[in-house]
Amino acid sequence: MTLNTSTGYFVTGTDTEVGKTLASGALILKLKEAGTRAIGFKPVVAGTYIDASGHQLNEDLETLRIAAGLNPHEQSLCPYVLDQAAAPHLVAQTNDIYLDSTIILGDLHSLNQQFEVVIVEGAGGFLVPLNEQEDLGDLAQAIDLPVILVVGMRLGCINHALLTCEAIQSRQLTIAGWVANTLSEEMPFLEENIQTLKDRIFAPFLGVIPTLPQQLQKPENTPYSIEALRFAAGHIKLPE
Repeated sequence: MTLNTSTGYFVTGTDTEVGKTLASGALILKLKEAGTRAIGFKPVVAGTYIDASGHQLNEDLETLRIAAGLNPHEQSLCPYVLDQAAAPHLVAQTNDIYLDSTIILGDLHSLNQQFEVVIVEGAGGFLVPLNEQEDLGDLAQAIDLPVILVVGMRLGCINHALLTCEAIQSRQLTIAGWVANTLSEEMPFLEENIQTLKDRIFAPFLGVIPTLPQQLQKPENTPYSIEALRFAAGHIKLPE
C-alpha cells in the first residue's frame, strides 16, 4: 500500500534523541504562522509516563499536540503507543503486537482529510525496524513525502548523516532539507562540522537550532514547552 495524496514532510534523524520532535514541533509552528492547518503524526512511539492528573502520555505526542494547539489526548496522532522505552519492534514483539504498516497508513490518511499539512516524525533513525519484513525507510517510501533530516550535532554525526542521506536517496525519496540540532553536550569544532555537512549534503540547509537555554530545556518525561518550540522555530526555515 502506498500513500501519495498527502502534503507534508517525513522527519527522520541520524539517531534517537537527536531532536526530531523538537524540529517537528518547530516546523508545525512555522506552518501555522504561515496560515497552514498543520498537525504532527508518529507511526509508533515507545515509552510513556503518568502525568500529574494520572493520565498515561507520551512526551513526543504531547509535544506535537502542543505545537498544533491541541489538548492532551485530543486527536489521535499515533496508532501504536507502547509503554516501554526501547526499540519499538522489540517492545511490540514482547507484547504480541504486530506493527502493521497498513494501519499506520490508514491513520495517516485520516489525518490528511482533516489537515492541510502533516508532519510525519519517524522513530529513532531511518532504518529502525517496524516488523520482521519492514523498516521505517520502507514506510517512508510508502508515504512518499519529501524527507527532512535532523542531524544531532555530536561526535560521529558526519558519518551518520551521510549514511542516512544515502539510505534516503536509495529509496528514490527527495531530501527537502536538513537541520543541525545543537545538543546539550558541547561539540568541538561545531561550526566546522556543520560546514563539512553543508559541503556534502546536496539538499537545502534549513538552519541550526542552538542548545536550548536552561529554562527551556525539557525535564525527563515531559513534552517540550511552547516556548522551547518557538525558540527552535526562530532558528530554522521551511523548505521552499
